[in-house]
Amino acid sequence: MDYTFKKIMLYIKDFLNKIKFSGKFNQDDITIYYHDRILNKLIPIKYKNIKREGNFLIKDNKSIPLHRIKEIRNKSIIIWRR
Repeated sequence: MDYTFKKIMLYIKDFLNKIKFSGKFNQDDITIYYHDRILNKLIPIKYKNIKREGNFLIKDNKSIPLHRIKEIRNKSIIIWRR
């Protein structure tokens, strides 16, 4: 599968929907990296361990705003980056 970036970047909401509904991705292989303000670094979380509610990702009762997502990887290949 070709994961090269296209000239038009999808919004994070649209890309998360593509992962969920397209069937092109194995959701177990997807890792989301978000910026933690306190630690000031990117934190990885597995896609299969999150729940999405509106403009937030929920993991272990922690809310992560979508605007903090900086990249998404399929295995080790970057498939979306802000």
